[in-house]
Amino acid sequence: MKLIHQRLISVCLTGVAFCTTAPSEGKAPDKKKPDERKPNVIYILADDMGYGDISALNPQSKIKTPTLDSLVRNGVSFTNAHSNSAVSTPTRYGILTGRYCFRSRLKAGVLVGYDRPLIEEDRPTVANLFKRRGYHTACIGKWHLGLNYEKVNSNRPLTEGDPWGILNTSNVDYSKPITGGPKACGFDYSYIIPSSLDIAPYLFIRDEKITGEKVSAQPSWSDKSSRGRWYRGGDVASDFKHSEVLENLVNDAKSFINNNAKSDSAFFLYLALTSPHTPWLPSEKFLGKSGAGAYGDFVMMTDAMVKEIAEACKKQGIDDNTMIIFASDNGSHWLPSDIQQYQHESNHGTSGMKGDVWDGGHRIPLIVYWPNSTKKGASVDKIVCTTDLFATCAQLLGSKLSDNEAEDSFSILPLISSKFQRKEPHRTSIIHHGVNGDFGIREGKWKYIDCKGSGGWSSKGVDNAPEAQLYNIEADPLEKNNLILQHPKIAKRLKALLEKQKADNKSR
Repeated sequence: MKLIHQRLISVCLTGVAFCTTAPSEGKAPDKKKPDERKPNVIYILADDMGYGDISALNPQSKIKTPTLDSLVRNGVSFTNAHSNSAVSTPTRYGILTGRYCFRSRLKAGVLVGYDRPLIEEDRPTVANLFKRRGYHTACIGKWHLGLNYEKVNSNRPLTEGDPWGILNTSNVDYSKPITGGPKACGFDYSYIIPSSLDIAPYLFIRDEKITGEKVSAQPSWSDKSSRGRWYRGGDVASDFKHSEVLENLVNDAKSFINNNAKSDSAFFLYLALTSPHTPWLPSEKFLGKSGAGAYGDFVMMTDAMVKEIAEACKKQGIDDNTMIIFASDNGSHWLPSDIQQYQHESNHGTSGMKGDVWDGGHRIPLIVYWPNSTKKGASVDKIVCTTDLFATCAQLLGSKLSDNEAEDSFSILPLISSKFQRKEPHRTSIIHHGVNGDFGIREGKWKYIDCKGSGGWSSKGVDNAPEAQLYNIEADPLEKNNLILQHPKIAKRLKALLEKQKADNKSR
């Protein structure tokens, strides 16, 4: 299958007015009119959305995405963007810290509902970066990076049972502040759910306090009429209804925009959507509207939520001074059986899916919309990573990165706007990381994978296959022709580069 270079989905709905100078660290916020101050920045992160879901990026998509299509036509899209991991938690760590997550304690998999915080206490985040520049900062949506829950009895374990199947939460004191989350990471305001929409506990947490009046245990739920319509059992707050979570989060984000639009300070909003991750729960308005089942309908609803954020900026008159970046946290969990049933390739032009080291696990849509600062419909084929957001924002603010922050982040701002010049080299390689902890590394057209199979859920590999893989991605985007026996020197060089970057604890 031929890889089609198309624009990545990145919803950036606002024009960011360019500031020629930035205030020094620690100065008070600028007392300027909204159209004269520093740009607002909104980062919208979809959950498990594939590159091929957006119709502007995949002409054969069975899903209509008019909002994202418009962003592609009017913004800058990246055709070779990748998440720093093929699953949720580690990607979110990388987005906020500018650092590969395998450098943290999490070497494989994801966190679950009651896990302790993953981001280290002294680790700088992109929220800290904005806050130092006088921005109002907000985190709204799916957190999935661990939290600190208080115990009723300090001498007992917090919970009992398997982490993926908690049996007893009677020792969790939901009346106490839940710490170690967004506030600890530099966000002034937060309205989050702890994990994914299918992982308990199911709670809204606003500024470290649960919003519901009561928490009770409920069994798992499953709708057998369609794949992907289920969630695990566990504690649920009285104000939490799965089918309403996405809209609740977006409404809160709109309120934040409305409340801060006329402020003397610019704002940074990290909006982490819960869709189109399972459970696939599109509202009635979108049921049956796509050609890709409940998943496709949920993608359409996600597109509509992005539209609401864009319109909120426009109504407040700040769209010309706001940069919105849209991306997905990893590839779609779209099975071969789904492709066959719907003739829709969610991870268009790649092999594998969410969880894999193969490109389907981590190649993502990424779009930046910045009116008056970018060329409409521009397409960029440079390798970029979700960790690069940190250095990009640092250059936007005129901040210099220290050696102990954003160690795996390279600014893509010069690729977004000609108003910014490159001061440091662009990244020349990127490390890929699968759900099982396996690694790959890409440099130029070559990709080395340090294991058999997909490194995730798609394939474990055959017994008599080589222990590693080497692909010419430009000629073989579906990763079907393992060239490791034909090019052992290239494989050896990439293996050495991978090990060096892992050992150095930095790649920048």
